[in-house]
Amino acid sequence: MKTYFKYAFALMLVTALGGCKKYLDLQPLDGIIKQEFWKTKEQVKASVIGIYSSMMESSSGGYGRQDYVPSMTELLFVWGEARADHVATATASSADDIALVNVNTQPTNVNVNWRPFYRTINFCNTVIEKAPEVLANDNTFTQAQLDNYLSEALAIRGLMYFYLVRSFGDVPLKTDATLSDENIKPIPKSTQAQVLAQIVADLKLAESKAVKTHGDVDSDKGRVTQYTINAILADVYLWMEKYPEAIAECDKVINSGKFGLIRGATRNGPVMEYNESWFNTLYAEGNSNEGIFELQFSTQRLNPFFPIFSPTIPSRRWTATADLMERVFTLDLNDDKNIDIRGDRGSVSAATSTIWKYIGSSPTSQRTFDQSFSHWFFYRYADIMLMKAEALNESGNGKDALDLIYKVRARANALTATDLAPSPTDKNLIQDFILEERAREFCFEGKRWYDVLRNAKRKNYARLGILLNTISQSVPSNLQQSAQAKARDVNSHYFPIYLYELQTNKQLIQNPFYK
Repeated sequence: MKTYFKYAFALMLVTALGGCKKYLDLQPLDGIIKQEFWKTKEQVKASVIGIYSSMMESSSGGYGRQDYVPSMTELLFVWGEARADHVATATASSADDIALVNVNTQPTNVNVNWRPFYRTINFCNTVIEKAPEVLANDNTFTQAQLDNYLSEALAIRGLMYFYLVRSFGDVPLKTDATLSDENIKPIPKSTQAQVLAQIVADLKLAESKAVKTHGDVDSDKGRVTQYTINAILADVYLWMEKYPEAIAECDKVINSGKFGLIRGATRNGPVMEYNESWFNTLYAEGNSNEGIFELQFSTQRLNPFFPIFSPTIPSRRWTATADLMERVFTLDLNDDKNIDIRGDRGSVSAATSTIWKYIGSSPTSQRTFDQSFSHWFFYRYADIMLMKAEALNESGNGKDALDLIYKVRARANALTATDLAPSPTDKNLIQDFILEERAREFCFEGKRWYDVLRNAKRKNYARLGILLNTISQSVPSNLQQSAQAKARDVNSHYFPIYLYELQTNKQLIQNPFYK
């Protein structure tokens, strides 16, 4: 594995976007890539490992400084949570963090720097372009092996573009590799529809080439399989309002029989029995039966969350909102043992408003800095169930949608006070029920903003009020009127293009709201 990472690191050095003239300092390595690297199947595997490694790269520069580039994992959290209603800024939050929450994002905001995503896209493009050459150079390299590696690169490229298109709207679409300065060419944005079409094409091609298993649990959860691709496609189809297609992709995962919910709470007559290892199995350890695709942080590759979430150090940037427990999970004032396991010491430490999901080593113990290796979840089985419920409801099948919702709620012992008890024919109330259940189930997993926006924009923003209400929960009262006025312009729902990108790519045009 160390050899693979050595090759992957060399590849990362010469293919990362945004290098400008520094590529000139890397010509010897560039020569290795062109002349020596793409010769063996081991090098192809190392290159694919490099794709995953790039997604776990640390931030660069100093936080709060002009040269700061956030890590992708940090951005996955910030893009999915900061504009919604679950997080609040803390003592070490920068002006850029505060601006996101207050709906006052500017093109200079470091949190809209998309460079980590395009860097990973370029690693994918490089594998897609160069790996087929190895068939002619290594007679032990098979077409089946190549197809598997290509499926991983295609799927990750599709996933990266899916984050970009939901966050920025129209974005540059680049599907060829940049290997040196000579390949860097300014390109304009493609429309959101064009990018989504490419994503679907990539994912469908990837599915035809992917394996169902890599042969071990860690790889099956940390690398792309057919089921990873099905999960991404279901999410994409929901965004595109293609509900039969979304249901079909969810069913591929459900019918595989390979996944299930980790038992959390089970009623034994009048007594609710709690599985004390639920948190540890699902979050603290990771790679459980519920996981579909997780970024595999470890003692050798720590995640970025301890310093930005921990209440024990002064650099904490993000906390849970003060009213999260009451508003999202609720409390049973008559029985303090009747709890939604996803609330206090599941997602959040209520006493300190600490985002617990990533820094708890158990429901009662906090990780130390050198133990900050909880995984980042892209998809897990509960997501499949609730995505299918959403697609079923939009297709007119509220009854089956409710069945799925209640299965997810039962696992967690969701409290009666959060049961909206909709009729199977009340589509809007079931939409609200699913959205609220997703808020509880995926709290702080980088999904909240995208869930809110997807529901608000459906049928040409028929339910814009969902988004306006979300903003009213997070923006300070003295700024709410201004924030809601901005949010009524649908162009404001997407980030501005980072100023540096506009300066270095003259083909780019700033997104409409920020001109």
